[in-house]
Amino acid sequence: MNIKTGVKGISRNMESFLYCIGFSELGSMVDLPSQGYDVIVGSTPSKLILMKDYREHPNVYVKAHNSTAAGRYQILNRYAVAYQKSLNLPDFGPESQDRIAIQLIRECKALDDVENGRIETALTKCRSRWASLPGAGYGQNENKLSDLVRKFKEAVQHGDL
Repeated sequence: MNIKTGVKGISRNMESFLYCIGFSELGSMVDLPSQGYDVIVGSTPSKLILMKDYREHPNVYVKAHNSTAAGRYQILNRYAVAYQKSLNLPDFGPESQDRIAIQLIRECKALDDVENGRIETALTKCRSRWASLPGAGYGQNENKLSDLVRKFKEAVQHGDL
């Protein structure tokens, strides 16, 4: 398990929470050598669909999922473009994806919850941003809260920071 992110100076709790979100969105693909930063929606561990580079969001529409989601946090193209501009990000690389995810967590008013270890509360607050979180209500596969809390705790304890 490698929870290292592209953003320097963030707390172990934030790195672990970002890992947890990535795990929720990608499952075991978050543990690929790329940490899932290059994964396009519709990928499975046995059939990966990967971005060729990080210059920009790939904007690949996958009809079966009615989605353009890509990267570790499965960010839709329209949001990636908007956040890239508002956060002055140079590309869609790992650091940029992490910064977008942190901004989404901030907008959900969950930063203090993450930093103080109130992970159930943080996940609940962030469910409007990630369809895989419990109670998101987007009609996609939602993970169990207990499984995500366990993954967060494992990341805090075993992450190689």
